[in-house]
Amino acid sequence: MEKIALITDTTADLTEDTIKKYNINVLSFRIIYKDREYKDKVDITSEEVYGNLEKEVPTSSMPALQDMEDLYDKLEREGYTHAIAITLSTGLSGIFNGLKLTAENHPKIKSYIYDSKSISAGEAIFIKECAKLIEAGKSFDEIVKEIPKIKERMHLFFVIGTLEYLKRGGRIGKLAGTIGQFLNIKPIVSIDKDGYYYSYDKVRGRKQSLNRIFEIAKEITDNHKCSAYVVHGDAEEEARKFFDKLKLLPNITSCYFGGCLSPVAGVHSGPGLVGLVMLEEK
Repeated sequence: MEKIALITDTTADLTEDTIKKYNINVLSFRIIYKDREYKDKVDITSEEVYGNLEKEVPTSSMPALQDMEDLYDKLEREGYTHAIAITLSTGLSGIFNGLKLTAENHPKIKSYIYDSKSISAGEAIFIKECAKLIEAGKSFDEIVKEIPKIKERMHLFFVIGTLEYLKRGGRIGKLAGTIGQFLNIKPIVSIDKDGYYYSYDKVRGRKQSLNRIFEIAKEITDNHKCSAYVVHGDAEEEARKFFDKLKLLPNITSCYFGGCLSPVAGVHSGPGLVGLVMLEEK
């Protein structure tokens, strides 16, 4: 009899209810200030990170390898035979490689480590879909076959208040050529097939950037029924207005307000992020 564990990290922005409901194991990124270090979502909140950005912008690090080892030791003790892990994009972090190495040290558990090439609600969708398949009694091999198909149905877009924080954190990638802040150009950011940020489109001004994401959502739902997820980084009012507008689109079958990003994502995106993730129905 297979006993399948689910593993992800704090950037998936899962709610406590979801974590408990599906017994998901969540590895914490680390947020590092000059004189102190915190475990993401354990020792520090998003609000604390945003509130302190003017004084100090911290750096971040992937979950400790010891935390990964401890998790696998725990899973072995609890009798798990298999593990499915969904990680933050390798274009943004080394967690995928770290977890893969850890899994190789624990051959008693058959593991599938998947690079989501995504973040936040994008990661969360994978985990939730896997959890539903486990509930439905699907085997490890059946679930593993389904995961890349989920990716093919997913769309992710976001706008940010400023490129400053992505630049500081070295996450600028293919956005480097985006016209600067002086012209008030706002990129519509997505993630490419290699897991790096890139500019999907560019518009002038904050209002137009949010309007453009709505237009993109409308274009997608003209051809597909979709579930949708809205997240934000210290921009709740704008995100809620966007959410209220989005959920009225005729082919949106369900719409979720995911709330604020994880503290570690906030470090790199800065305040002002409004994000949309859509999943086409089969």
